Amino acid sequence: MKVREITPSADTDTLLAGAHFADAFQIEIEDCDLDARRAAERMMARQPRWAEALLSLRNLLVVPLGLRTSGAGLVPPRDMIGIFPVVSQTPYRLIAGFNDRHLDFRVVVDVTHSGGVGQVTATTLVKTHNWFGRTYLAIITPFHRLIVPALLRQVAA
Repeated sequence: MKVREITPSADTDTLLAGAHFADAFQIEIEDCDLDARRAAERMMARQPRWAEALLSLRNLLVVPLGLRTSGAGLVPPRDMIGIFPVVSQTPYRLIAGFNDRHLDFRVVVDVTHSGGVGQVTATTLVKTHNWFGRTYLAIITPFHRLIVPALLRQVAA
């Protein structure tokens, strides 16, 4: 199944007011019973090895800078998808993410069904708070653009 980049259709002002970055990727699926929760779980169930290696490197580099590292030092919320706390969910939309001092982050997983075909859309929203957040976002964006499509392919697999 092919993942394609689309214009984000999520209401960014409602989901993360003042977001400085928004992108969205979409894949068609055959599973018409899939809801947003299960789609998000499939996406986050495992990361490709190359993405895990990048995340490990990122965690090593950001510890001295005071950034969060994959949940280290946090009291986990009751509801998580992968490493992200769930903010809200309906059968058709799951929103996960967190607020930090450098940036606020949301991933929105939308599921639609029409004519026997389903679509899963992953929208990413980021609001930066300072130069460090903007720099961090600029550095990770090329990797993000590779990782999100790879995660979406897991939904259709």
